[in-house]
Amino acid sequence: MEHTEADQAMKELTMALLYLSRFCEREKFAEAKDFYAWKGYDFDVLNGLEDEDLIRQGSRRSKSVYLTEAGKEYARALLKKYGIDDWK
Repeated sequence: MEHTEADQAMKELTMALLYLSRFCEREKFAEAKDFYAWKGYDFDVLNGLEDEDLIRQGSRRSKSVYLTEAGKEYARALLKKYGIDDWK
């Protein structure tokens, strides 16, 4: 496996965990298109992910983040990179 710097690993693994711990509102999970995740991660990392438009935090007081389409695609690529299966 290639070497990854710690700050890049924090970004990638946080995004992967946000994606894996996602939830949806009012829809069956299999049919959902809008996903959210709880925001219990390093704030600097979350802010960086938002700056890249991978997530949206809404107000800073919000307890969850919204995963953008670009964020979902990025997270799926990370799962593939790290050999992690998505939920079935």
